[in-house]
Amino acid sequence: MNTERRLHAHDATPEARRWLMGGRVQGVGYRACVFSLARRFGLSGVVQNLTGEVLVEAQGEPAALDAFALALLAEAPPLARPQVVSCVSIPLRALSGFAILPSSGTAQASIHIPPDNYLCADCRRELRDPHDRRYRYPFINCTQCGPRYTLITRMPYDRPNTTMAGFELCPACRAEYEDPGDRRFHAQPLACPVCGPQLSFVAAHEHAAGDAALQACIESLRRGETVAVKGIGGYHLMCDALNPAAIARLRGSKHRPHKPLAVMFPWQGEDGLQSVRAELQLDAVTESALIDAARPIVLIRRRVESILPEDIAPGLFEIGAMLPYSPLHYLLLDGFGQPLVATSGNVSGEPVLTDNAEAEARLGKVAQVFLHHNRPIARPADDSVLRVIADQPRLLRAGRGITPLEFELPFNLPQPLLAVGGHMKNAIALGWDRRVVLSPHIGDLDAPRSLEIFEQVSADLQQLYGVTASAIACDAHPGYASSRWAAKLDLPLHRVQHHHAHASALAFEGGLDKTWLTFAWDGVGLGDDGTLWGGEALLGKPGAWRRVASFKPFRLPGGERASREPWRSAAALCWESSLAWASPVRDAVLLKSAWEQGLNAPLTSAAGRLFDAASSLLGLCDSASHEGQGPMLLEAAAQGTADAIALPLRENESGLLVADWAPLLHALRREEVSVAQRALQFHASLAHCIVAQARHIHARMPFDAVGLTGGVFQNKLLAELAMAQLAAAGFEAHLPQQVPCNDGGLALGQLIEATYRHG
Repeated sequence: MNTERRLHAHDATPEARRWLMGGRVQGVGYRACVFSLARRFGLSGVVQNLTGEVLVEAQGEPAALDAFALALLAEAPPLARPQVVSCVSIPLRALSGFAILPSSGTAQASIHIPPDNYLCADCRRELRDPHDRRYRYPFINCTQCGPRYTLITRMPYDRPNTTMAGFELCPACRAEYEDPGDRRFHAQPLACPVCGPQLSFVAAHEHAAGDAALQACIESLRRGETVAVKGIGGYHLMCDALNPAAIARLRGSKHRPHKPLAVMFPWQGEDGLQSVRAELQLDAVTESALIDAARPIVLIRRRVESILPEDIAPGLFEIGAMLPYSPLHYLLLDGFGQPLVATSGNVSGEPVLTDNAEAEARLGKVAQVFLHHNRPIARPADDSVLRVIADQPRLLRAGRGITPLEFELPFNLPQPLLAVGGHMKNAIALGWDRRVVLSPHIGDLDAPRSLEIFEQVSADLQQLYGVTASAIACDAHPGYASSRWAAKLDLPLHRVQHHHAHASALAFEGGLDKTWLTFAWDGVGLGDDGTLWGGEALLGKPGAWRRVASFKPFRLPGGERASREPWRSAAALCWESSLAWASPVRDAVLLKSAWEQGLNAPLTSAAGRLFDAASSLLGLCDSASHEGQGPMLLEAAAQGTADAIALPLRENESGLLVADWAPLLHALRREEVSVAQRALQFHASLAHCIVAQARHIHARMPFDAVGLTGGVFQNKLLAELAMAQLAAAGFEAHLPQQVPCNDGGLALGQLIEATYRHG
């Protein structure tokens, strides 16, 4: 006798129970699952969407209810993350069967917004089945796949509250939508070729629609043209990844001469990775990251025999690889048959574009043709980016497929708090009760459109989750656009020091109960003393950080300009050390005079500027066309073997342990040693310095764990050397994994730090 029959055969007095299910239970087919389970266990009752939660009422024999309760969690759909908020007994009612009630938006909000989901295997099979009515339909989806965050306009998550509201379901789709036994039951983006969104192809002298638009796009790509393709969270600029001339044309028109370009590979072979394996060195960790449901960009080392042009990632050995995640991408890659460049469709540094007309207006000088569709995108979501460091995939950019990124807090927030992040790689965080949500990557806040999207996302998060912030946290730097915006609001404002935010984000992920020694290394951030920090060691916990170590400060000629001109950092180190320096620019004499007088030459201790200086002194990069270019080339150049140089450590009059970078400068200038060895020695010496500082500090002020955070630790070589040496020295070492170690994680750290410091 099977389980259900044994349950039904059990003679017991019927009971009625009510469950309130929280977590991710909307947009993932959870109500249909509950309906199916209730019928299986012979229960009567109802299931209903509330604002972010699902109400379940069921009645029947106690044993059947017990089994049903277990199945509500154990047999939830793959994308669901249900949690039992409450379970109570209720009076029995006269019910026949089990029903799905219309959604209600009257309950108190407990929203969980699902991320955009990649095309599931069932829909992929239908997409390629000539006998299926959705054969080659670029917007096929079901309850387990398709857009979510980028099309939800408000909650509860029902079709009228999405950008699909304007597409009336045809009779066939309506039947699927209303059938609890169908896998498309209440799939809100549901559509088919009869009633759903359509493609359109636009070129100078050609227009096409539907499948003809797709074919025209593929032909344009084969001709070496750049195509702006509208996807789930915005546009990609796409071209033939094996065509050097096409890549050069894209780079030239987008004014992006060196920044690496992401590559989307066709889904080929039994496991889909055949084309990736032909070009890149896959291992178990990178393979798992590639095929993850988020379908991120993963940085993977290229094979020696790779035929991808060098200009995909000039001077680097890793390629940003991704797999198709939308049905449109599958059709494009299937039809084209080989890898495509798929870089963000934006003006450099801005959020990805989402509107058809705006894309044509702003990308018209970059793309020769456009592949649009008429499904509106509610808000942009750029692709997520991961890099495997110390055998773990580390999030470098939180975007489509991962965000909104939700965390549970180990404490109750006294009031809803909005943290607005930094100026570069901006993302924001909203916290309330015991929850915090990190937004997708927004971008650099230099341009008006970036600020518009920043403001939109700030409003959207509060509106979608039904939470209104009562206080704001921002960076202590008053010049950041996010800080200026926060200061204009009529709300209590908590200014959080940049590196304290980095440290608190790491402590949140690694354990708030620990005492940390956290190395916060990045480009620059405004320090407590008004200088530009960026090579700091902070001891303590959130709300109580103490600066205990740093690098010897030096004056930075030109201030912020140094981030894009590494030669300025090289000049500064040489001038500080009274060493000769071969200038790559004409105005070096005037610049040195200004530097000597302290004009526009702020003091800095930033490790990121040391990396810049090293890249210039080794002849790798004097002027950077994108952020981090010098350090990226420096890491790629490091090869062979090299011994670490012990950097002198001394305590200054304030008790701060200061590391002297001067020996690095002399080693970098030894031209009789290869560039590869000098680059490696630079990395090894900084890793050695981290361990030396940790030992020195631990001897006087014990701590539980060492943290490595800040943009510098996106450097795989440095991070892995430091992690291994710290472990060998007996330290517990942590590197962020779920939250970007760069400024993309600042908002979360601001929220944690502000809460512990101000309550």
